[in-house]
Amino acid sequence: MKLSTSYMGTTYQFKDLKGLFAKANENKSGDHLAGLAAETVQERIAAKTVLSELTLKDIRDYPLLDPDKDEVSKIIEEEINERVYQAIKNWSVSELREYILDSKSKGEDLKRLSRGLNSEMIAAAAKIMSNLDLVFAANKLEILTKCNITIGQKGTLASRLQPNHPTDNVEGMIASLKEGLSFGAGDAVIGINPVEESVESVKRLLHATQEFIHEWDIPAQNCVLAHVTAQMKAVKQGAPADMIFQSIAGTEAANKSFGIDAEILREANELAKNEGTGTGPQRLYFETGQGSELSAEAHHGIDQMTLESRNYGFARHFDPFIVNTVVGFIGPEYLYDNKQVIRAGLEDHFMGKMHMIPMGVDICYTNHIQADQNDIEDLGVLLNAAGVNFIIATPMGDDCMLNYQSMSYHDIAALRETFGKRPAPEFEKWLEKMGIMENGRLTADAGNPLIFSR
Repeated sequence: MKLSTSYMGTTYQFKDLKGLFAKANENKSGDHLAGLAAETVQERIAAKTVLSELTLKDIRDYPLLDPDKDEVSKIIEEEINERVYQAIKNWSVSELREYILDSKSKGEDLKRLSRGLNSEMIAAAAKIMSNLDLVFAANKLEILTKCNITIGQKGTLASRLQPNHPTDNVEGMIASLKEGLSFGAGDAVIGINPVEESVESVKRLLHATQEFIHEWDIPAQNCVLAHVTAQMKAVKQGAPADMIFQSIAGTEAANKSFGIDAEILREANELAKNEGTGTGPQRLYFETGQGSELSAEAHHGIDQMTLESRNYGFARHFDPFIVNTVVGFIGPEYLYDNKQVIRAGLEDHFMGKMHMIPMGVDICYTNHIQADQNDIEDLGVLLNAAGVNFIIATPMGDDCMLNYQSMSYHDIAALRETFGKRPAPEFEKWLEKMGIMENGRLTADAGNPLIFSR
């Protein structure tokens, strides 16, 4: 396996695959913080060149993290379809990229190909793609999933309605919920981040959202994004949860820092199937984001983008209803500015789709990074061109509980209208029944939460 090349009169020798993967990554402040990033643009180009010439077999034969020592690696390895892999193992990373981008390669071709790839192979292909490559490739893939309704259809844009409240006040949460629904948001999930993660608080919020859903006969899903164990206890005590949520990471050690492992997620999935209120077959919701493994000091010398791809390989094992990356939320230690946030959002979306994950994005930023609302609106446009399954929406784009900026309810409407996209079909029928939408366009009543007081 060749790990060196000459570029502009300089020979670049890379120590191992971990170092090569990291230095081939686009510039990220997190990789610099970990001491993994390329020191110059020339070194980055050299690393991309060497990586592009490696075979898929090279990447599988020299795992970045030993499957015998890490359950995420073990799960990813066991998911590989051997028949598909044997047919492509001698492809170079460059050839993999070319196949993905070839106009003759359709979505179904990529779905079959995906089964022969591990997460590091997918990350490698993304590292040698441009932003437009990532948009073009991801847009080929239609990933459908069903909990209470089906989302992900070509030509649709679903959304998570996030009516968070700084004190978990039910009346305040319901007021925000009404506003979001009146703009046509909420088909992917009505999902609340609780301030207090006690079982009683989770139960209270689950009951409140489910009662509202039933009162207005809304074809949607509810979820409270507390720790998985708190949700499981709430469900066992009779709380009505359509889905169970958990943040996940790309290494076993990072998952342990979250207080989870694969077995807990399997138990959660089984509980949601047997005692949850979602009809399924998919009943799990995962959230990810570049940099979490470094935060937990559990990155094992692997760059943050590759670890993010491993998130999706881990998630695929559990057949979730939705997954989203929270891009721009952690802070400038991992994604410093608008350019890095936009790149990471496009990478994450593509890598998730290539894992056949129903991929969404929380397009967001915190006020201490070099980005603003225009930047995340730019990313929203790019992700819609890429065929993102859903995005997250908060009141006026400002989450008053988590203290970060995201897309707003009315941004969902603007993106749908700009791209000629619709809500999920079952949800659109309900919007029409409520007088919120007609022929794919919002009506004069849209944006008026008093609709729910009539």
